[in-house]
Amino acid sequence: MPLKVGFAEVDITPPPGTHKIGWLKTIVSDSCLDPLFARAAVFDSGGERLAFLQLDTLFVAADDVGDIRRRIASRYAFPGANVMIAATHNHAGPAVADCGDVKRDAAYTESMIEKVVGMFGEALARAQPAEVGQASVFEFGLTYNRRVVMRDGTVRCQHTFDDPESLYVEGPIDPEVAVTAARGRRGAWLGAIVNFACHPTHHGGETGLSAGFPGALAAEMRGRGFPITLFLNGACGNIIFFDPARGNQGHTMEEMGKVLADDACRAVRSMQFADTVRLRAASRMVSVPWRRVTEEDIRGTGRGMERFIDPAIYDRWIPRVLDEMRRRPAPEVEVQVLSLDQRDYVAIPAEYFVQNGFLIKEGAHPRHALVVECANGSMGYVPHREAFARGGYETTFPGSSFAPETGGLLADAAVELIRQGS
Repeated sequence: MPLKVGFAEVDITPPPGTHKIGWLKTIVSDSCLDPLFARAAVFDSGGERLAFLQLDTLFVAADDVGDIRRRIASRYAFPGANVMIAATHNHAGPAVADCGDVKRDAAYTESMIEKVVGMFGEALARAQPAEVGQASVFEFGLTYNRRVVMRDGTVRCQHTFDDPESLYVEGPIDPEVAVTAARGRRGAWLGAIVNFACHPTHHGGETGLSAGFPGALAAEMRGRGFPITLFLNGACGNIIFFDPARGNQGHTMEEMGKVLADDACRAVRSMQFADTVRLRAASRMVSVPWRRVTEEDIRGTGRGMERFIDPAIYDRWIPRVLDEMRRRPAPEVEVQVLSLDQRDYVAIPAEYFVQNGFLIKEGAHPRHALVVECANGSMGYVPHREAFARGGYETTFPGSSFAPETGGLLADAAVELIRQGS
């Protein structure tokens, strides 16, 4: 059966007055700078079906993922397990989860879920015979590793080299811009999926709602003939658009959207298109260990620890996390792989460090793995093992609540799932 592909989107912009989530503290929105969307891409080869859902939110909770999948399966007889649900990790969006002092807005989240499920049905209804192309290009001018190693061996997050105690940047970036594009039989673009690794923090600490650079990318791509573009964020737990070598000068969300659209179009021009694509979906629940919490973790006084915004937020937050650790001594999280021919999109439910992402990309060779973070759930930061010895904001409890080996455990599970389908 020829491949069918369908795209759809729906506006999920919350009303002014909705609480924002991306800054740990209470921020009440009073305006909307640009609209927020949920987007879907559905692929049907006759023998297999799979789909991607993208939300312009900071996180998507595992319980909400299960709810969305159940409603999709019930209404459309579509296999819920074959749906990847990824947040762009947008810091200027609504409170869809508990985070620091911020409490989940249950009423907004329910309305969003219902819109998302209805929009998924539209993507199914729009599915038509299509050709798909896939390609990658590399972008070195937008992103930076935000962890600066100091002369005492500790790390400071988003620090600069204006400080003479700064020594070097701890790690790499991931420059890959991976694109999947679909066009109808008459050549009209149906939509695209762009995968790239960078924190979207534009307007996070302000009172205006925004979709950040993923929204700017989608708008830019629409002007270039792609009606719907999903952005799937890569392993960006330690990647940002501020340059520590230039006093943390950064790029605007509009600048990033334009550059990434240029990159995406460059990738499209190199594509070969096919109307038959092998689809595969697989997933596994992985048991992940909590970190061993010390008194220094609780007080925030350990080596290299950094607390963000207000230490008092952590004092209020930590008891809730400790209670969860007691109630769930052996938590399990989902690692999912959706494959289109030789490309494997790996869903990781965490703010995943780029070094962990490279474990998957290298370990999957000769297949082409792509990491999608903040997908199918949210477990906070998962740094690479070596980061814990240096500290820094991302390793500070309770934003980072899992043991140092967790990143490797998730990578191992992903690579094994990919190899099983080879």
